Amino acid sequence: MTFVRACSLDEVPADQALAVTIGDLEVAVARNGEEVFALQDLCSHAEVALSEGEVADCQIECWLHGSMFDLRTGKPTNLPATEPVSTFPVDVRSGDVYVDVDTTLNGVTPS
Repeated sequence: MTFVRACSLDEVPADQALAVTIGDLEVAVARNGEEVFALQDLCSHAEVALSEGEVADCQIECWLHGSMFDLRTGKPTNLPATEPVSTFPVDVRSGDVYVDVDTTLNGVTPS
């Protein structure tokens, strides 16, 4: 695993995701209480930034059509999206968020 610093934990809002670029991949970093998650910042339905949507109840909403994705699994929890998005390992160290974009937790290859 190759963890790369994505951001400071303080930069991640409680009710939205933070868009970060790691290598050539756009990643949305989100919080659910004390847990921190990272997923590809691209809706599998409409190819828009998930980081522009709201985060609640361990889900992120695509702002364009309202699809919701589980932060843990990347799976859509309602339509119109039917395909999951990539999720990545996260490590929080000394107030910084590190993400490994070379490894997907759910086996979905980033597009």
